[in-house]
Amino acid sequence: MAAPCFLGWDFSTQQLKVIAIDERLRVIYEDNVHFDKDLPEFKTQGGAYVHSDRLTVTSPVLMWVKALDMILEKMKSSGFNFAQVRALSGAGQQHGSVYWKKGSIQTLKNASPQLPLHQLLKACFAVSNSPIWMDSSTASQCSNLEKAVGGAQHLAAITGSRAYERFTGNQIAKIYSQNPEAYTQTERISLVSSFAASLFLGAYAPIDYSDGSGMNLLQIWEKVWSASCLDACAPGLEEKLGSPVPSHSVLGSISPYYIQRYGFSPDCKVVAFTGDNPASLAGMRLQEGDIAISLGTSDTLFLWIQEPTPALEGHILCNPVDSQTFMALLCFKNGSLMRERIRDDCASGSWDEFSKALSSTVAGNNGNLGFYFDVMEITPEAVGIHRFNSDNQKVSDFPKEVEIRALIEGQFMAKRIHAEKLGYKVMPRTRILATGGASHNKKILQVLSDVFNAPVYTIDTANSACLGSAYRAIHGLVAETNVSLADVVKLAPEPRLAVTPTTGAEELYRPLLKRYAELEQKVIYNPTSCPVK
Repeated sequence: MAAPCFLGWDFSTQQLKVIAIDERLRVIYEDNVHFDKDLPEFKTQGGAYVHSDRLTVTSPVLMWVKALDMILEKMKSSGFNFAQVRALSGAGQQHGSVYWKKGSIQTLKNASPQLPLHQLLKACFAVSNSPIWMDSSTASQCSNLEKAVGGAQHLAAITGSRAYERFTGNQIAKIYSQNPEAYTQTERISLVSSFAASLFLGAYAPIDYSDGSGMNLLQIWEKVWSASCLDACAPGLEEKLGSPVPSHSVLGSISPYYIQRYGFSPDCKVVAFTGDNPASLAGMRLQEGDIAISLGTSDTLFLWIQEPTPALEGHILCNPVDSQTFMALLCFKNGSLMRERIRDDCASGSWDEFSKALSSTVAGNNGNLGFYFDVMEITPEAVGIHRFNSDNQKVSDFPKEVEIRALIEGQFMAKRIHAEKLGYKVMPRTRILATGGASHNKKILQVLSDVFNAPVYTIDTANSACLGSAYRAIHGLVAETNVSLADVVKLAPEPRLAVTPTTGAEELYRPLLKRYAELEQKVIYNPTSCPVK
């Protein structure tokens, strides 16, 4: 009997990835199919089509199906033993939607193992190009939805987010208004995640609570669809969505198609798939009170929250590994590109010089604060460079080393302020898990640790959504017995402690955080008062 293993899938924007782990959580197999390179017949760029209006962005559904065929064939020819797979789960890029044509359930159920899936399913989709998260063509649908439920803040209070153009409810509303025929022909609407789970299940897989929270349709507290949101988007929508389920649900056994074509065991279970961000939270093994910060082109915060307070910025989602709690996502557009520009302007393009400048200035920067937004920021909505001295007076420039510290302190203070606005609380056991380019710079991490008054650990997250999916596959098998994900992943490598907060940091930054939050109100973009040059 071969040793049991678990599969984690990630249907992301540019590629399909798979990871197999054994019971000791060691990666024993990984592979990927890159859409542009490996499936050139679909002619995508970055896995998508950007339409002529530059706002509409879609991906061909059959490309995702064909990628699955291709990766399974690769695994088969490499000698991968499918019979040892006990359970599988997966992730999909968030917000994207798939429209199954009436009668497709039969095709899924009765798939002939003689043929690849992309041939079997080619007539199954009412919309052949799925809207994805990069789409921003639904401004009018967003404003209709917010109006229908009594405003942006009220929509956030119900669904965890104000209306966003990429969110699925608004995309469905657009399809209903522009292509009513396709909407009428649709018997089931899936997210990318539940669509992918359906392929393995041989039946329509339900949407899970966590990915369902990125649609502007789910009441995140009660975990049911919001009637007023559904009605504002399209008629008969509840039936087309099916009932949502907890993210750890075992949906059933794998479809006979995979048993006959690839040699999977009939006992292999399919655990609900979720969104890529929720799956990453599982892959990074966040626990209560933890915060993960990805310091990349844009900076993203993942928070584990007990009692969220939804706001106009950021997103509250149901927690994928603990359905009693929540996770929050905050995105900051001015991330590494802003840090690199200040490095080039103030430190001769050298990270060493940049770090030295950070070390040569005192924590708190003698009260000098700055806001650095080369591009229009989303958290908060503001643009431009704004510098304030310790008397809150606007100044036109800072000395180079003051500029460097003002940038880094400002970026991290904004993150703490906006996290706390969403109900996040730093706890004694809080860990900050840092990942991405700037997480290699200890001096930057020291500022992060001081501003949050919490230790910073570094983690490798090259495949966090994929790995998180494999962890969730194991967790799904035992979740009903009240075993937590943390118990399941005890054997995984621990994050590495990088820095701890300097003594007195909390006392120093508390008044600065208050000042920074007040000054932020002054720099928020107001087209009437400050035209942007």
